[in-house]
Amino acid sequence: MLRIRLQRMGKKKSPNYRLIVSEKIKDTQAGSLEILGLYNPVAIPKIVDFKVDRIKYWIEKGAKPSNTVNNIFIKEGIISGDKMKSVTISDKRRSKIEEKSKKEKEESESAKEEEKKDSKKDVKAEEGSDVKQEVKEDVKEEANQEKNQESENNKVEPSKEKNKDETEKNDKEAEEKKVQKKNESNEKSEDEKQEKSEDK
Repeated sequence: MLRIRLQRMGKKKSPNYRLIVSEKIKDTQAGSLEILGLYNPVAIPKIVDFKVDRIKYWIEKGAKPSNTVNNIFIKEGIISGDKMKSVTISDKRRSKIEEKSKKEKEESESAKEEEKKDSKKDVKAEEGSDVKQEVKEDVKEEANQEKNQESENNKVEPSKEKNKDETEKNDKEAEEKKVQKKNESNEKSEDEKQEKSEDK
């Protein structure tokens, strides 16, 4: 089966390619039936020099382009169709990628769980702070009520003290009046006695 493929040429880290037609079984470096063009992706601008008529001839003969060459042909407009996946991943590399993706998923899940726990803690803290504020408000209200009662009691007590003072004053005045009356009665009685004694 014939295959249209790229044959690597050029220096190390500076590749350029030949477009060749060869048997699928053969290595690209083992020889080719025909060179169909040059491709240099490193150069600026890229060098794409294909023999379009020969490419179409070999495709008509049954040669199939490789995935990479197929994508280049579609990009250059030589053939039409869908692009194909040109990069293959080894089983070892695939397993590493899967492990990495699993680890990332686990980390993201653990981060989400931690965020949920933190949000729950924040909610509990807010509820606790609300309860504390309510308790503080209740304590303040009780303290205010006690102060009001004390102030009312203080207002009542001075009035009681005033009443006591007034009653004491009244009592003293009454006692003084009684003493004065006694003194006056005593004086009168003495005067009468004197008058009687003088009359005798």
